Amino acid sequence: MGSVAALVSDRVRYEEKSIILASRRLSLPLKHVDAKDMVLELGRKRAEEIGCGTVLMRCVSFYRGLHMTAVLEGSGIRVINSFFTSNTCGNKLLSSVALERHGVKTPRTLVAFTPAAAAKAANALGYPAILKPVVGSWGRLIAPLKDEDTAEAILEDRTYMYPLYQVFYIQEYVNRPPRDIRCVVIGGRPVAAIYRYSPPGEWKTNVAVGGSSEPCKVTGEIEKIAVKASKAVKGEVVGVDMMESEKDGLLVHEVNHTTEFKAAATATGVNIAEEIVKYVFRSMKK
Repeated sequence: MGSVAALVSDRVRYEEKSIILASRRLSLPLKHVDAKDMVLELGRKRAEEIGCGTVLMRCVSFYRGLHMTAVLEGSGIRVINSFFTSNTCGNKLLSSVALERHGVKTPRTLVAFTPAAAAKAANALGYPAILKPVVGSWGRLIAPLKDEDTAEAILEDRTYMYPLYQVFYIQEYVNRPPRDIRCVVIGGRPVAAIYRYSPPGEWKTNVAVGGSSEPCKVTGEIEKIAVKASKAVKGEVVGVDMMESEKDGLLVHEVNHTTEFKAAATATGVNIAEEIVKYVFRSMKK
C-alpha cells in the first residue's frame, strides 16, 4: 500500500487524463478516485479505505478539495498539495501575505472590509485599480475600478453578495505587456513556462477566457522567483503566475495549487503530467 498513490478528482480534464496515462506509461501504480463518490468518516484511518498512503489532490472545486484534504491529512494520509498550501493558494489575501512575508515581490495591494474603506483604498492606489475576490478562479468577478463612480457602484454591489466577497482585496493596475507568465514548479524545480496573452479586447490573460500562449524561456530570474514563491506557500506542484511590470520588474500575482497545465504542455512540449507522476512516486520513497 505504501507504493501505491491515488489521484483524487471531481472531474477528468486534460490534466487528470494526462496524469493517469503517464502513470500507465511509467508502470507506476496510481489509482483514480472520484471525489464525488467518496464518503469520509472522521476519526477513521483512510489508508486502508483508499488503498494508499499518498494522494494527489486535483479537485476543481476549491472547497471540496480543501476540506477533503483536511480529512485525509487528519487520517494520516499525505496529500499533494497539503492543506496549508491549498488554503493559502486558494485565498488571494492569504497568498499575498505568505509571498510578502518571504520577500516575493507582488503588486501593491490594499485590503478593506467596508465599501467606504475600500473606496479610500482605491483612491490611495489611484485609478484604474483592480478589485479581486479573495477566493475565485479563471478571472471570475475580477473588476477594473476605472474611476470613483465606477468604484462606488461596484463596491456597493458587492455588499449584497456572499460575505466572503465583502473582503475588498484591491490591487494596483500594473503597466505591463498584454501577457503574463506562468511557470510550473514541481518539487521546487521549474519544469516549463509560458507567456499567456490576452485575447482581443480583453485585459485578462487567463486561457479560460480565450487567451493564447507561447513558450517562455525559464531565465535565472524567473527560476529564482518561481522557486521562492513555491516555497513561500510550501507548494509541491504549483503554477506561479507573474507580470512584467514596467517599473518594478517581475511581480508574482498568484500561485495555483491545482494548476492547469494543458497550455504549458502544448506550447512547450514538456510532458508535465509525467513530471508530476515521477515526483509523486519519488517523494514517496523519502
